[in-house]
Amino acid sequence: MTRCFDNMESQTEISTIGEFGLIGRITDGIEPKNASTVAGVGDDGAVLRYPDTDVLVSTDLLLEGVHFDLTYVPLKHLGYKAAVVNFSDIYAMNGTPRQITVGLGISSRFTVEHIEELYSGMRLACDIYGVDLVGGDTTASRSGLVISITCIGDADKDKVVFRSGAHDTDLICVSGDLGSAYMGLQLLEREKRVSAGDKDFVPQFEGKEYLIERQLKPEARKDIIAALSSSGIKPTSMMDISDGLSSELLHLCKASDTGCRIYEDRLPVDYQTAAMAEEIGMSAITAALNGGEDYELVFTVPLHCHDTVSKIEGVKVIGHMTGPELGCALITADGGEFPLKAQGFNHMPAADAS
Repeated sequence: MTRCFDNMESQTEISTIGEFGLIGRITDGIEPKNASTVAGVGDDGAVLRYPDTDVLVSTDLLLEGVHFDLTYVPLKHLGYKAAVVNFSDIYAMNGTPRQITVGLGISSRFTVEHIEELYSGMRLACDIYGVDLVGGDTTASRSGLVISITCIGDADKDKVVFRSGAHDTDLICVSGDLGSAYMGLQLLEREKRVSAGDKDFVPQFEGKEYLIERQLKPEARKDIIAALSSSGIKPTSMMDISDGLSSELLHLCKASDTGCRIYEDRLPVDYQTAAMAEEIGMSAITAALNGGEDYELVFTVPLHCHDTVSKIEGVKVIGHMTGPELGCALITADGGEFPLKAQGFNHMPAADAS
């Protein structure tokens, strides 16, 4: 299995065109799509104008070797994913992403063509979601590739949704299915280990393409936000599922001062996820609760919205909020009750005691 970023024939050292030459190459032809973008790339700073709405801002930092592995992550997919996960944060606040800025730390092994490929994924995501790339920065890195993206969005002042608005008896809903991105990661890591540096190795992905797509090319749930709006529903709280459903629910409950009950038999799990989990000896429910990187939405709505929200395609009611004294728990298919624990991705693990 060869490293994805090495699969290019003609390579140009970045030093031959310099930082500004590189910026010119990767931003050529970018034109604003949003009225709030007064001026984008090409000046010392972007000019944005939001006269009548609240401005939403989110930043994500991705580090090679921590958040992605270029052995199996194509640069175009990485660029797309890096942009989309930021869009997802803005949608999770019931807003609309409008602009991004991109900061890159680039080590000497990357060429002009590598960075153009990375940017092609970002620009594709911006085109699909109607977002403007308005600026950024590049610098040298001694630790591989570093990507930092800041997304700016907006929302009507009365429509912004926070983590802290849920109430006792509110319904807990999720979009899409859960655990598939994590199973895609397990599959990619398995094939990497099996390849053992064999450049002619052909990975076995047949019948599991959905899992690979969910890991390498996630989508932000713009469609769910639009469906909620058209149905007249404003969630009382909402997050995107980046670190696992359990972790996000615990965040919502802490911010809202509530407890929760979710039901095992209501968790949406795709067939390929269940099959892959069985293949590697893992519970599909464990993957659904703790896998992360699905970038689906978990949100709460008032009890009286049950019939309306249940009719939205791609949304499933999985439980309800309770009083805080009851804590947060999973109700199993046989009626057992287990406390929810945040076992998803830890961005700040404890240092090795050794």
